[in-house]
Amino acid sequence: MPSEAASRTARTHRKMNKSINSPGRNHFMTENVRHILVLAPNWLGDAAMCTPALRALHDRFPESAITVAGRAAVCQLLEGLPSVAKVIPIPAKSGPRELARIGRTLAPHARDLCIVFPHSFRAALLARFTGSRQRLAYERGNRGILLTDTVAPHRENRRITPIFMAREYLELLAPLNCYNDFKGLELHAPPEDLAAVRAQLTPGRPTVGFAPGAAFGPSKRWPAERFAAVANELAQRTRAQFLLLTGPGEEDTRNAFLKALTVPVIEPQASRPTVARLKAAIACVDLLIGNDSGPRHIAIAFKKPVICIMGPTSPSYTENPQERGEVLRIDVDCGPCQKSHCVTGDHRCMMGVPVERAVTAALNCLKLSR
Repeated sequence: MPSEAASRTARTHRKMNKSINSPGRNHFMTENVRHILVLAPNWLGDAAMCTPALRALHDRFPESAITVAGRAAVCQLLEGLPSVAKVIPIPAKSGPRELARIGRTLAPHARDLCIVFPHSFRAALLARFTGSRQRLAYERGNRGILLTDTVAPHRENRRITPIFMAREYLELLAPLNCYNDFKGLELHAPPEDLAAVRAQLTPGRPTVGFAPGAAFGPSKRWPAERFAAVANELAQRTRAQFLLLTGPGEEDTRNAFLKALTVPVIEPQASRPTVARLKAAIACVDLLIGNDSGPRHIAIAFKKPVICIMGPTSPSYTENPQERGEVLRIDVDCGPCQKSHCVTGDHRCMMGVPVERAVTAALNCLKLSR
């Protein structure tokens, strides 16, 4: 007779399956699946949110070799996961001829099954070029001809609507009988990078990380000067030490932050601007303060509280029940617009969040007296 815990798990799985939209088409052969290729999401935050699905895929096919292919930064992010046997960086943009060549290179890893997380036609075309006998993706963008199996996207009133991305990735795997273990996002930082970051920190002092960038575009960025103002105020009211987390392409944001800063700051990525070092730095903080971008979800994966300043994007994509901290946002008549550049010109969704609100939220998270 099954245990009560097993019965609860089975009920949870059934409930999850009932919540999944009817698949577009699927007729999977799940026996003798030995080589699985996953085409990873393009953004760091999305890639972090796909980790529960990678774990579920590994749990379903524990004897299979799961290979992840994606942008170089995404591969660095996912490196070290026990559910992934290998990561293969591929170019971010390629023409059809180059895409066909990449597909041939990936073919041995995709022999039995290819999972396509990105929504693009290009990703489905790459899956087709691998020659995988089973190619699964969401039914979007007229790309069904390139796939063997599809799942209908989440809809309300017949319109595609946003849902938490980790749930979206898990629901894509439902036809394979992959289940959510509810352990949340998962990442691993290299020991050598962890040691290098810890060597820069003063033991016994709270560590606050600042991530003022956002690769999506300027519409997601709270002014760097405001992040610096939060650090300046926290320095007056706490014993915290501060980390600045910026990478290649974020030089202007870094410079603006440093120009407005009046207190010392540590830059753990200065000598090694890699995603591996970014993971290690975030794994060492007691609190991360940043925009709705990749570092936010990396922090969640490392079980760190986050103060997130959110503007143009719908919170439905990122509402993680396991996130600790606070999301600071205001409702505006033009949002959420999902655009990389503000179309009104006044950036009201971000500019409306005051420095004082972020300071108060940070103090509450750190549980430090003023």
